[in-house]
Amino acid sequence: MRMDKLLLIDDEADVQYSFRRIFDSPDIALTTASSGEEGLRLLPKLKPDLVITDVRMGGMNGLETLRRLRQFDARVPVIMMTAYGTTATAIEAMKLGAYDYILKPFDVPKLKQLVGDALNAARAMRQVVSYQPLLESEDYDLGIIGRSDGMQSVFKLIGQLATSDATALITGESGTGKELVARAIYSHSARAGKPFLAVNCAALPEHLLESELFGHEKGAFTGAHTQRIGRFEQCHGGTLFLDEIGDMTIATQAKVLRVLQSGNFERVGGNQPVHADVRIIAATNKALESAVARREFREDLFYRLNVVRIQMPPLRERRGDVPLLVDYFLKKHSQRAKHPAKKLVPDVLRALEQHPWPGNVRELENVIQRALVMAKGDTLTLADLPAELTQPGRGAAPASATPRGETATGPAAPTDIASMAQTLFTWARANSQLKILPAVERELISEALRQTRGNQVQAAKLLGITRATLRKRVEKFGIRQELSIQ
Repeated sequence: MRMDKLLLIDDEADVQYSFRRIFDSPDIALTTASSGEEGLRLLPKLKPDLVITDVRMGGMNGLETLRRLRQFDARVPVIMMTAYGTTATAIEAMKLGAYDYILKPFDVPKLKQLVGDALNAARAMRQVVSYQPLLESEDYDLGIIGRSDGMQSVFKLIGQLATSDATALITGESGTGKELVARAIYSHSARAGKPFLAVNCAALPEHLLESELFGHEKGAFTGAHTQRIGRFEQCHGGTLFLDEIGDMTIATQAKVLRVLQSGNFERVGGNQPVHADVRIIAATNKALESAVARREFREDLFYRLNVVRIQMPPLRERRGDVPLLVDYFLKKHSQRAKHPAKKLVPDVLRALEQHPWPGNVRELENVIQRALVMAKGDTLTLADLPAELTQPGRGAAPASATPRGETATGPAAPTDIASMAQTLFTWARANSQLKILPAVERELISEALRQTRGNQVQAAKLLGITRATLRKRVEKFGIRQELSIQ
């Protein structure tokens, strides 16, 4: 069995003695050095799995020692310790890549735990499998990553749309990359040399959105001290991306429809027609067909927008693209931070592939960014990921093809509740009308009554509530009386 090699750098003899007693174990080989210079001389031959160094020592101080250690091998975790802890020292140590920072006198159980965690991280880093870049340079330029069938269909539609001036409607859940697709259509089109402007229709109240899109005349409303040119005019000859168009009010929809039909509009507060030659690309995470049926979205505008539909697949339906996306985000954010690209251990990639990603590609990118910040070496480990990706029951994908109330292996277990919740919130993001708690509460009560054939006593027991509470809920939700008869 391989022994873990621990190097202690500290100029105090009593600290060295304490470490020999604390880590007197057949699994750990402890080597001590009395200065940073001596510790650095030992590195090439010793090749330690973990280094623990004091901050204040004679000769080379701990921070400079840490800097040199990182230059020798960035994969070796380094724990800093000192009896003179300051905020500035702690921040500088972590900036230089220290695994952690502890104060003297240290708590022995906590020290042992920290050393154990650091050694586990060191073992994980040794498991890293090197690989060739997964993507071609042009894939990085586009920013739209994927080799799945769903994404290949998206790429084909982008190519077809690029050769025409047709209006496009991009649909899909939040975080799937709808704006990236809109920019790709624009950049490959004949309008690429003209402006591309994006407007989030959900981010502005109605009167501000109209002013943003169509501009306004001086004195049109309080605060309109000068004439303002809107996005349609600014975008003349180019492409206007209307994101979250499903959140646009009926009144504004009518004005957008007129632009699509004739290219003409008036600024807010004006009566002179303005003409603009603009290509519209719209996007939404809502089901516009349902909104049309509810008369919340104009049917004529829907058909004007829905000339070519691009449906963005959610990330959970293209898990094979996760390694490609991870590779892309690692390089992208490492380049931004001007650091060498970090690697990751196989367990990290497995955890990322198994997560259902309710927030889709945007959520994955945020996780990678967080992991790069939290990483204590040049390798990402499970410890650098958020808890929801590593805790049991949090990473299972929703089984959409499985009957309600069951998993692929039988009735849903309590550990699946987190996955069910993630699925519910995914639906809620796609449908702003869905109120999760009332909907779930009503369904649970109805199902309990069905399971017990309307026996309220048994149904209340299943739900963990009193019969009186159950009666109130039945009345509140108007659940069919035949279900509530005892």
